[in-house]
Amino acid sequence: MRLNLTPDELLTTTRSVRKRLDLRRPVERAVIEECLRMAQQAPTGSNSQHWSFVVVTDPEKRRGLAELYRQGWTAYMRSRDANPGAEAYAQPDRDETQARVRSSSTYLAEHMQDVPVLVIPCVSPRTDGASAVAQAATWGSIVQAAWSFMLAARERGLGTVYTTLHLPHEREAADLLGVPYEQVMQVAMIPVAYTLGTSFQPAKREPLASMVHWERW
Repeated sequence: MRLNLTPDELLTTTRSVRKRLDLRRPVERAVIEECLRMAQQAPTGSNSQHWSFVVVTDPEKRRGLAELYRQGWTAYMRSRDANPGAEAYAQPDRDETQARVRSSSTYLAEHMQDVPVLVIPCVSPRTDGASAVAQAATWGSIVQAAWSFMLAARERGLGTVYTTLHLPHEREAADLLGVPYEQVMQVAMIPVAYTLGTSFQPAKREPLASMVHWERW
């Protein structure tokens, strides 16, 4: 299924989907492969692709990844609850929005094992302890590829969300999936499923002037 979205519609309505993931409908391997072919076309640093995607559909492996994700999610939420003012985006006038995000994040954590496909973008070499320049050069290519995958998924009626909370337990995930931990770094885990309904709206954002600086800060 193709939604035939315009480029502007695609870019403004590709949302982080959690509660509207259809957990009962299978996702065809061919559709995932179409999205991955789109991801291969993403711009890459140094004109090379030192990255890979691990696609997980096996129920047992999904349960294992979901448990690692919940451990990371629980630790993260405890740290937020202990330091509610520490979040850069914590603002009193955004309490309602944050409550909705927390509710949907809780739902995803509880149901991660039920999502039919989990996609893990990976890159090499590892950047542990590397400089900010090396980090930026390494992460720049794979993040663009992951976003291209998510855009391609949206056009095909699939929902996605970019998550990183399994990464505190990356080594355990590597053992589960056979990823060579010393050479390959996982950068995210992207749940993928068809969506309940295909209509999504642009999100409310702050005025452009609040985040754009011309010529200097």
